[in-house]
Amino acid sequence: MSVGEKAKARAEQVVGKTVRKAAHAVHKESLAAKGAALEARGMMRGEKERTKDSFKR
Repeated sequence: MSVGEKAKARAEQVVGKTVRKAAHAVHKESLAAKGAALEARGMMRGEKERTKDSFKR
């Protein structure tokens, strides 16, 4: 997995989770949905990179 993509994936997960939890705390459900989407995108990016690595071996 490339280091840059791995860092991007992890950052998206952390930021998405933070946004989602903060939005729930102030009852902003539309913002919580955006945070959840960002978190999911980070997870998928990480999975994609792990899959690419497994095919290279």
